[in-house]
Amino acid sequence: MAQHEHVRVAVIGSGFGGLGAAVRLRREGITDFVVLERAGGVGGTWRDNSYPGCACDVPSHLYSFSFAPNPDWPRTFSGQEHIRAYLEHVTDVFGLRPHLRLDAEVTRMTWDPEQLRWDIETAGGTFSADVVVSATGPLSDPKIPGIPGLDSFPGKVFHSARWDHDYDLRGKRVAMVGTGASAIQIVPAVQPEVAHLTLFQRTPPWVMPRMDRAIGTAERGLHRALPFTTRARRGFLWGIRELQVQAFTKHPDELGLVEKLALRNMHRSVKDPALRARLTPDYRIGCKRILLSSTYYPALTRQNVDVVASGLAEVRGSTVVAADGSTAEVDAIIFGTGFHVTDMPIAERVVGADGHTLAESWKGGMQALRGASAAGFPNWMTIIGPNTGLGNSSMILMIESQLNYMADYLRQLSVLGGRAALDARPGAVAAWNHKVQERMKRTVWNTGGCTSWYLDAEGRNTTIWPGTTTEFRRATQRVDLGEYDVIRPPRPDDAGPAHGTRSGAEVGA
Repeated sequence: MAQHEHVRVAVIGSGFGGLGAAVRLRREGITDFVVLERAGGVGGTWRDNSYPGCACDVPSHLYSFSFAPNPDWPRTFSGQEHIRAYLEHVTDVFGLRPHLRLDAEVTRMTWDPEQLRWDIETAGGTFSADVVVSATGPLSDPKIPGIPGLDSFPGKVFHSARWDHDYDLRGKRVAMVGTGASAIQIVPAVQPEVAHLTLFQRTPPWVMPRMDRAIGTAERGLHRALPFTTRARRGFLWGIRELQVQAFTKHPDELGLVEKLALRNMHRSVKDPALRARLTPDYRIGCKRILLSSTYYPALTRQNVDVVASGLAEVRGSTVVAADGSTAEVDAIIFGTGFHVTDMPIAERVVGADGHTLAESWKGGMQALRGASAAGFPNWMTIIGPNTGLGNSSMILMIESQLNYMADYLRQLSVLGGRAALDARPGAVAAWNHKVQERMKRTVWNTGGCTSWYLDAEGRNTTIWPGTTTEFRRATQRVDLGEYDVIRPPRPDDAGPAHGTRSGAEVGA
């Protein structure tokens, strides 16, 4: 067991959020930090998801850090291996390796009100930290539905995010469960080599063509020689998506033209009217994430593919049974069924000031002040927290905004001097959440007539940000101390439970 280590900041996770936080800490002059990573290498989602065809559906020049532009992206939409290599490159260029603690999965984080610090238990030893930045991300823990009989299936079963590369799919009968962003990449990649593919589709997705192409050596050379061209390209890609947001957030009725384009895309590839009917969504485009593929529809028309217009309901030996009663014999079942997004598993492991876990605090739905701070969890913030997701643009834009907030949070703590902690006031969290949910009411994600992974068990959208990335950046530029209580260590003569001494707008008011 490693020795106990105390640091100023502990960052949890080494995907885009965690590595971005680490770079920002160094740029702020903070070097006393660790990055705790449960796996044996960096990369987060882009390390875990290595399924055939895995690629990003956001253009590469926008899906990268503004402070670490990459002039050498090989394609307009890069594949998993290139994005992972980029994250390894960022780790090296910014000198993050000494801060990494690999194979150190966090099992518990507990707030110590006497010492004003977080005590952290991991698989690689114990740590304590003045501040915790949780960057575990919403796409980190796969979700496999509880299908009756699945345990007794004699063949191979795995999730798209835990792809078994040792299992040879060639000549196998395969069931693909789900039709989300992963599935529409997997289906065209494996269809040519499997004997038969049965696709279980509960809800058809809206699919637009993927305008992907190779980026030539001359184009890359230009970006290397003239860095401003990379910035201009990024700015152009960002601007287009900012303009599109209005339709999703304020005027969903204007999305009819986009739906026509998507249907035309389907009609070009799918000539069978019965199959087209199964693949036609009955909800407004944008309600679920719009998927990009130019190969998905053609793959579904092949002789060795069946599209079942219902979910997987039961497994009987090697027979898979759909909710509509249809059956198929298969050798392997692949789940493309997403992740624990609205019930983040890390929340079970965070114990706050009153002894309750973050999961208990979020029982009625996730909410955090400006997507970062939860009431009762001092000096703890999350990157890609509640209502910071995007339906049409790059999450890296939101991550960088949250890094601005993190940096100012740490500056405010330094200005306060001595040992201090900031705890989001419940009223401030509630006010922020109310504003977000009020804006959410007219968005396509709430009015579009679908059930998506953006919604929690109560039907609340706790995932998406209902505005532009510019608005979010403005809202997270500075920490407003009026939204926090300042906590000092308890005085020796304080009676009662040791929760520290609080000061702030609501104390003594």
